[in-house]
Amino acid sequence: MTTSTSTSRGAAMWALLSLAIGAFGIGTTEFVSMGLLPQIAGDLLPSVYATSPEGAVAQAGVLISLYALGVVVGAPTIAAFVSRYPRHRVLIALALALLLFNALTVVMPTFELVGVARFLSGLPHGAYFGMAAVAAADLFGPEKRGRAISIVMSGLMIANVVGVPGGTLLGQHLGWRAAYVIVAGVFLLALLMIAFFVPAQSGDASRTVRHELGIFRIPQVWLTVAIGAIGFGAFFAVYSYVATLVTEVAGADEWVVPIALVAIGLGMTIGNLLGGVLADKSVRRTLVWGLAAISASSAILALLAHATVPLIIGLFVFATVSSTATPTVQLRLLDVARDHQAIGAALNHSALNIGNSLGAALGGAVIAAGWGYVAPVWVGVALSLVGVGIALFAFGAERRADERACRDLDTREFSSEDTGTSPISTH
Repeated sequence: MTTSTSTSRGAAMWALLSLAIGAFGIGTTEFVSMGLLPQIAGDLLPSVYATSPEGAVAQAGVLISLYALGVVVGAPTIAAFVSRYPRHRVLIALALALLLFNALTVVMPTFELVGVARFLSGLPHGAYFGMAAVAAADLFGPEKRGRAISIVMSGLMIANVVGVPGGTLLGQHLGWRAAYVIVAGVFLLALLMIAFFVPAQSGDASRTVRHELGIFRIPQVWLTVAIGAIGFGAFFAVYSYVATLVTEVAGADEWVVPIALVAIGLGMTIGNLLGGVLADKSVRRTLVWGLAAISASSAILALLAHATVPLIIGLFVFATVSSTATPTVQLRLLDVARDHQAIGAALNHSALNIGNSLGAALGGAVIAAGWGYVAPVWVGVALSLVGVGIALFAFGAERRADERACRDLDTREFSSEDTGTSPISTH
């Protein structure tokens, strides 16, 4: 494996491990709330819970939305402000912010204040991943950047195998706040490891917030964000309602739900690493065929959902296929962001959290409409197909723009040959 000339392979791997531990903490804090909503509702909304447990749990679900909102808001804004500073120091500062804001979640006494803490916890999420992705890509060079980014992202995926089920179990037995104590401890470890193992990488003092926000004038950036938000929204349409798929559709006991979650987590981990390898070969092909495969695997999952074992196998395959999109969309954003690399990488997580909200909302809407608990899976089929359409449109527009640029260059060269002047002459 080729790394930068100033960093050995071993040192680079330690740096990636340090960044991946931070990603593990982020994955755990983002998703562990989903398994602890009854405990959170009973503790922070006792009067509502006493009269309507379902209503209290639904109200507590706002905490998940507040975290996602923090990610969407914080990813581009923080990345725009910190891109001029050395990446090593920025990563330390972001890990410290994640540590402090998750510690606030532990100690805040009321529902409203916990909501503020969850919003604040989401703010550094996207900026951390964006800066970590750029740092990882620089460490391993252009030919291995997909794999380097997928190693960092594997911390997020492994969180769904270990951190989320483990945190949920701990929170059920010791109180929901115990899960966030562990999360804060993970971020403390990440902070120390980043400080020791991530090498110094200089920033660019010439970058301004105005310059960085210029990324939003690039049409391909908007199209790539749409691909991530809509195409990967298919995953969240299924993931958000996996418990009802297991218990209501397949008719399995509640203890099977954690097994299904582990299957999804394992699939996400494998798919993320596979996506990194495939994206290094071709970002475009991996994105188009990956989204098409999400649609196909969603349809197969809908047909298998009525039997427990096939359902779990189907969830594993679906999660594997879906997660190939994560590093691929990340690389695509780096490609189209031009010289706005940090904010471009951070926008991936804004896109994924928009997809989280979109998939969950549409899945809930079709259930509420009386279409059944399998209906969110068919929503996933539709969303991934829309993602394919957007990807094909984006690549077609890019190809046409490249062809126009080539024709313009040829015209200028022909004109300069005819007049005997240089094509770059200022006269």
